[in-house]
Amino acid sequence: MTAPAIHLWRLLKWGRTLARHGALRGIERDPNTPPAVRRLCRIARLGARVPKIPAYADALEAIGPPAIKLGQTLATRPDLIGEEAAHDLQRLQDAVPPLPFKAVEAAMLKSFGRPLGELFASIDPVPVGAASIAQVHRAVTTDGRTVAVKVLRPGVEDEFARAIDTYEWAAAQLESFGGELSRLQPRLVIETFKRWTARELDLRREAASASELAEAMTAEPDFRVPAIDWQRTTGRVLTLEWIDGIKISKRDELIAAGHDPKRLAEILVHAFLRQAIAEGFFHADLHQGNLFALPDGRVAAIDFGIMGRIDRRARVWLAEILYGLITGNYRRVAEIHFEAGYVPPHHNVGEFATALRAVGEPMRGMPVKEMSVGNMLEGLFNITRDFDMKTQPHLLLLQKTMVMVEGVATGLDPDINMWETAAPFVREWIRTELGPETAIADRLMADIKTLARLPDLVRNIERHFPAPGGAPPAPPLREIELVRIGGGWRYVAVALASAGAGIAATWLMLH
Repeated sequence: MTAPAIHLWRLLKWGRTLARHGALRGIERDPNTPPAVRRLCRIARLGARVPKIPAYADALEAIGPPAIKLGQTLATRPDLIGEEAAHDLQRLQDAVPPLPFKAVEAAMLKSFGRPLGELFASIDPVPVGAASIAQVHRAVTTDGRTVAVKVLRPGVEDEFARAIDTYEWAAAQLESFGGELSRLQPRLVIETFKRWTARELDLRREAASASELAEAMTAEPDFRVPAIDWQRTTGRVLTLEWIDGIKISKRDELIAAGHDPKRLAEILVHAFLRQAIAEGFFHADLHQGNLFALPDGRVAAIDFGIMGRIDRRARVWLAEILYGLITGNYRRVAEIHFEAGYVPPHHNVGEFATALRAVGEPMRGMPVKEMSVGNMLEGLFNITRDFDMKTQPHLLLLQKTMVMVEGVATGLDPDINMWETAAPFVREWIRTELGPETAIADRLMADIKTLARLPDLVRNIERHFPAPGGAPPAPPLREIELVRIGGGWRYVAVALASAGAGIAATWLMLH
């Protein structure tokens, strides 16, 4: 177990970096910041030249790769860090200088345990991309296929393990303040980040995610997922089919090559809806750099490190919520939030419906092409604080991806609207999932399953009976000793100053 002093020292270094980039300014001005934390923020920036405009992304890039990844996670949480910080963090590129090919070659040789010549006829020593966790090289297999080879950077697991250990410790200290910080569940945020990182650090899991998504997308032939070369894939090396296309971000090149940007935008929107609503398993990093237009007019995706998953019950609720906001059935939307356990039962359904009306009515008065899914979801999550809605990481990840897809689609076709394009798909899915035939079938299946489980349910009712709510159960969080100042706990001045800088730095990321 890492000593608190080590955590404090790491946080002190990070806090000073954040202060130099002006990234602690918002904490001091936030009325929800506890006075003690506000004072500690001032200590952290003593002697620093603070710019007028905070540079959150620059600060995290200066701290290092684990901070970059954490920043990408926090970019999905405007409710935690504010719209300004979330928007700035979205520009994190996760690009780092590439490693020398000799180091990459040695890592591959160690991972495969046999000469690379038995697997590859050639490997281009110049990488096509380098990020904080891995870098990618183009190669040709011994049987003549062109592939992309993704290799983990040596030592990256230890680097991330140390950083995550400190993130967990700091989040526990923050959550101990109670109140608003307890509602925002910073420890759960870090746990979500930890699970995402674990998938990215085991390339076999990323390969499995790509394989699962490919199977789920057989109903969308215009959306392509590259095939995995399992014989050349290990925990530290991922080999997959080479995608030869034009990046979606290069609109002029797409048009010159004969592509129809409007058609590409529709393919992307339909593919995302198929993943998120019909399948409940979606690519959660669909930015322009991960999407390509293929010569045959299809759209291909790469980089399957961040994936989202939503169970069927939550997907039905989500579809009803979105559809209810569009049609103005705010009472039903409010009832769904209470049924799902998103809003605590001590609140009033009618009051929540009124708050939802304030979100939905301005949107309903707009032309269809001007309705923004991103703006609607932003308004929905802005009322979470007033109604004590706890963090739902699976929904926030979906929100972030929906906004990202809408942005990419709009870049291709400025006149596209997510709702207009998605309406037939969503309407049909809701009719299928909520129609009378489905309701009867679901009831019969539920009754049969209940009867089959009856002996176990009777014996274990208190321990196994599921609580109401559509959110997945929160993962278990490890016990972390809290540092308390006063009441028998005393630290020297250096430790106090370090704690101040550390808590201030972590507060920036979580509020």
